Amino acid sequence: MEVCGCWKRLLLLSLRLLFVVPAGLPVRSQGDSQSDNKVMDNITVRQGETVYLSCSQGDVVTHTAWLNRSSILYAGEDKWSVDPRVSLVTLNRDEFTIKIENVDMSDEGLFVCAVQTSSKPRTTSVHIIVQVPPKIVNFSKDLIVNEGSNVSLMCLATGKPEPAISWRMLSPSGDGPGSDEEYLEIPSISRQRAGEYECTAVNDIATDTKTVQLVVNYPPTVLEGRDVGVTLGQRGVLQCEADAVPEADFEWYRDDRRIFNGFDGIEIENSGALSKLTFFNVSEADYGNYTCIAINKLGSANTSIVLYGPGAVQDGNSGTSGTYTPISLLLIVALQLLLKF
Repeated sequence: MEVCGCWKRLLLLSLRLLFVVPAGLPVRSQGDSQSDNKVMDNITVRQGETVYLSCSQGDVVTHTAWLNRSSILYAGEDKWSVDPRVSLVTLNRDEFTIKIENVDMSDEGLFVCAVQTSSKPRTTSVHIIVQVPPKIVNFSKDLIVNEGSNVSLMCLATGKPEPAISWRMLSPSGDGPGSDEEYLEIPSISRQRAGEYECTAVNDIATDTKTVQLVVNYPPTVLEGRDVGVTLGQRGVLQCEADAVPEADFEWYRDDRRIFNGFDGIEIENSGALSKLTFFNVSEADYGNYTCIAINKLGSANTSIVLYGPGAVQDGNSGTSGTYTPISLLLIVALQLLLKF
């Protein structure tokens, strides 16, 4: 009965120590000079792995148990824990070993092996440290903004040790803004900062990455038009190229009159950033000044191109581009923008 009473006191002491002793500090019994207490080195294990907890027996063991922070896991061969991940590995006169599979953060903390021998009780304590690979849990979605806007990209991650966060621009150039913070701030963004950005979360265990696409809208700008000289009866092509996001719609004008595809044998072909106005059989009436207007929801731009015959004096580069347009064309474009957007 005395042995049984000592064993009960040992279990109660072990449970009390689990709650009050900080990790890594030696455990000393109180009120029982016959007890022996040992502290093992911390065990560091990665989330999802298996950890083995072992303590030596020795002498003649009458009772033995493994305990965690709140309960008894094993008392001898009897399993008290309802956790299916916990199982007995070895129990003999020399060793008492259990294992915990698929370790998680909830398993981190102090574990105690309590042994009652014929001579004296003793405890062996060990602290389990669980390391967790980084995982990006809150991340900005693909973003579309207008040029000049202030942009903030977010990347929040979990992990243990706490992961370090870094941002970098992947494309188009890879030399864009970067950051070592959870938030990447881009004030007054320009079109050159559009592209793909990558967030990396890294700790001693692993690395996690995510990418976000940043689209910057801006109004059209057109390349200066080049005048074209064509002899009568030949094929002539006027070209208009615009840079814009979203892509621009194109309109062609002769003086104040808009030209439509198929009008008087003229073909208009739009392909991405390029628009072509094609004359298949140039006549005297076709010679003159043409205006190309590129339009998107943020604005418009235009250029003027001259189609001239062999008798005209041109340097081939007298076209003009910019915001200048006859007043009547400005009124037409403004009305279209209002109706469209």
